[in-house]
Amino acid sequence: MGASRYHSPRRADAAAATRASILAAGRELFLRKGYAGTTVSEIAEAARVAVPTVYSSAGGKADILAALIEPITRDPAVAETSAAVLRSEDAAEIVALLGGGVRRTLERHWDVIVELFPQSQSEPAAAEVHERILRAYQEAVGVAAGRLAELGALRPGLSRDDALDVLWFYLGQAAWPALVRDRGWSLERAARWLTAQAAAALLPSADPARWEPDAAT
Repeated sequence: MGASRYHSPRRADAAAATRASILAAGRELFLRKGYAGTTVSEIAEAARVAVPTVYSSAGGKADILAALIEPITRDPAVAETSAAVLRSEDAAEIVALLGGGVRRTLERHWDVIVELFPQSQSEPAAAEVHERILRAYQEAVGVAAGRLAELGALRPGLSRDDALDVLWFYLGQAAWPALVRDRGWSLERAARWLTAQAAAALLPSADPARWEPDAAT
């Protein structure tokens, strides 16, 4: 019987700390210089480790980027929002629930979603995670679109797919940076306005004033 391999908790902790330091360095550099403008040597220098240690602990640049955006897939807001949407019988509430769920996710992962996530399309190792997150996001929006169609709450002539398109236009990834990053809106103000526009486009009885944004926020 061969001797069992000894696993040192201290060694494991040191390895985890090294990996965390590399990921933190990669995150800071990707945000400041961009993915294309960052080298593995720069990540190693910022993390105070040797270049081979970067590769053995966290992989190459694409692996580091993938590891940085991966936590988005585990955010509980997605499942919580979908469950609340499926329970709701009120069409306006469903749109509001979706907008609120997206806002909560953005609050927790703003830099990753807005700055790092778009950069992940350029490398195959990170692009797979990008596509998986994008599909999960669209599926979550699709739950709301399907529920609205199921309740018969959509404007005449609109299908479930039409509702998905409208919700994606207003509450998908692209709209938020345009208002928050580029125009200085708060996330709360953006959520209220985008939700109002989506509701008005989809629901015949929607009252945009219900979510009228406060210009001061």
